Amino acid sequence: MTDFLKTLTGLLLASTVLAPTFASARPMSAEDLATLKRMGSVAVSPDEKWAAYDVTETDPESYERSSALYLVNVDANNAAPVRIVDKAGKSEHSPAFAPDGSLYYLSDASGSEQLWHADISSDNNIEEPVQASDLKTDIAGFKLSPSGEKVALWGDMARDCPTFGCEQSGNRAEPGPGTGREYDELFIRHWSSWETPGNYSRLFAFDLKDGKIVGEGAALDGDLIGDSPSKPFGGGEEISWVPSEEGVFFTLRIADRNEPKSTNLDIYGTMANGEETVNFTAANKATDTLPTFSSDGEWLAWAAMKRPGYESDRLVVKLRSKGSDESDAIALTKDWDRSVGSIVWTPDDKKLIVTAQDVLDHPAYAVDVKTGNVERLTAGGNVGTTIPLRDGSLIYTMNSLQAPTDLYRRTADGTVRQLTNINGHKLQEINPVEIQRFDFSGAKGEQVWGQIIKPQGASGKLPMAFLVHGGPQGSFGNSWSSRWNPKVMASQGYAVVTVDFHGSAGYGQEFTDSINQDWGGKPLEDLKKGYAAALKIDLQIDGERSCALGGSYGGYMMNWIAGNWPDRFDCLVNHAGIFDLRSFAFSTEELWFDQWDHNGPWWKRADPEKWNPINKIENWRTPTLFVHGEKDFRIPYTQSIMPFTYAQEMGIPSKLLIFPDENHWVLKGKNSVQWHRNIFDWMAKWTSVETESESKAK
Repeated sequence: MTDFLKTLTGLLLASTVLAPTFASARPMSAEDLATLKRMGSVAVSPDEKWAAYDVTETDPESYERSSALYLVNVDANNAAPVRIVDKAGKSEHSPAFAPDGSLYYLSDASGSEQLWHADISSDNNIEEPVQASDLKTDIAGFKLSPSGEKVALWGDMARDCPTFGCEQSGNRAEPGPGTGREYDELFIRHWSSWETPGNYSRLFAFDLKDGKIVGEGAALDGDLIGDSPSKPFGGGEEISWVPSEEGVFFTLRIADRNEPKSTNLDIYGTMANGEETVNFTAANKATDTLPTFSSDGEWLAWAAMKRPGYESDRLVVKLRSKGSDESDAIALTKDWDRSVGSIVWTPDDKKLIVTAQDVLDHPAYAVDVKTGNVERLTAGGNVGTTIPLRDGSLIYTMNSLQAPTDLYRRTADGTVRQLTNINGHKLQEINPVEIQRFDFSGAKGEQVWGQIIKPQGASGKLPMAFLVHGGPQGSFGNSWSSRWNPKVMASQGYAVVTVDFHGSAGYGQEFTDSINQDWGGKPLEDLKKGYAAALKIDLQIDGERSCALGGSYGGYMMNWIAGNWPDRFDCLVNHAGIFDLRSFAFSTEELWFDQWDHNGPWWKRADPEKWNPINKIENWRTPTLFVHGEKDFRIPYTQSIMPFTYAQEMGIPSKLLIFPDENHWVLKGKNSVQWHRNIFDWMAKWTSVETESESKAK
């Protein structure tokens, strides 16, 4: 381990315990995880004194969720946040300040998602909010122009709709009285929804006057057919106003029969009246996204990949000067072997603030626009939103293995101050965990990183919970998750071990690429060596009592482990894992992923069965819990029914948990608690750990 990483690890362990614990602190529960508050969007006022943010809260009895807006003074120490709007039973979210200091946001207060506006007086009192839009279709998001005199809105509607939410929106001609869906090209479904032919996420520009939209707006997609922002996860980061407000730049992938095989997101520009739509990245057939302009409008920055069809290729920051050609663009971070996740200009236009995964963390960096030099700004943790201020400081959100997202301020001299502590009281009730990073020599003798997370101050031997991340081009790093959360797992009395195997993100593009056509090779070798390394590093771990858990690719690995490492674990937990690569190749929706990672469509692969778990089922004997959502169209739920059927037929202890209302992820509060309880009970059954319910019964 390098001296820098040793120092960084020390900073991480010192900084992630955000609050002292009560003497009567207790282990974290599934109910805690489901009901902790969740910070969302953040905006900073024009005078840079205030931050507005939304918080999602979960009722501990009904598990119903709603969001609310808060305002906090970013200059004051320990400032108490103030709730901006309080409409019972309604949600407010996605705040954005106008240059006059007033606030726009989205709310369902009118019965549908609409734009709202609130003036803020000179003494920072919030005036009564006014509904700023009354459109026939829900607004999914918005982006204010620099002057606050225009706004770009987007939402789902019919492609032939001339206005935002016209009467035809969402309708299609039915051939008869039946309910059948009819398709003549892919996509037929995407992520968690069946496609509605002719409907897309569409972008419109409106004028604003006296805090309200005026007119019918202008569609910005011209003759293009596709989703902007992109689906399923694109948002405002894909939309950028030209500083002069003459036009809007946006990200879009053409929707045609090739779309399921294409990662060719392009950046288009159009006039604010919807005329003269131009593709500014036509030459690059891979991904171009995250467009953002310098404040003077002289430079466009964006992130670009090189290889068409590869969703996990490195995103390099590019710069293009006003009036220049695409071929003249500068690849600013071409010599920095990290993939950027966000881009924001500093107010003086001298630097770009970006985020990128790096060895178990996801920090913020400053990139000099003249030299391309990269400076790391934050230590441990997972940085999300970044907002640079005129005094050189940075407002940002961050979470970690210890705590969910909060708001922070880093001054120009590097001093960091936490601005919010939205879960402070609840976290004080919960025991923290100990976190240890370790590295070892993995496949090909290359350095591989992992973590050990266990209850602080635990005594005696601890069984191991061996977590395998999904992606597979991801990381089980120092970040908070409301789904796969090492802290809540460790709190049940386990030493949680994670390994960032070959293919993981944050270690350079070659390391990420190394899993290609090798799903069951180097990753399994890394997991085996990481398992052994953890036992040598921490003698408290009981290597004879262990359960492995994983979702998505991690679930694939559970099936692969069952057939190729069958005597190691006492139990397995497989969430939405691939059991049969052949049927997966013909039923998943984003074909580019499967066809890149396995070198083409199934019928053209040289050895398509090589890494297919179904071919090793004769070795299966490990008790396994299978979990899946019926609305999972990435890995259809039959991929869990098939191995459960086999396990039942062969007398292998097994259980199946199916959620009819969940997709690839389990998101709803009650379902999350059920998911965790089933997993905790399954692990305890096979590793002889007393569950919380058993403890209370004594």
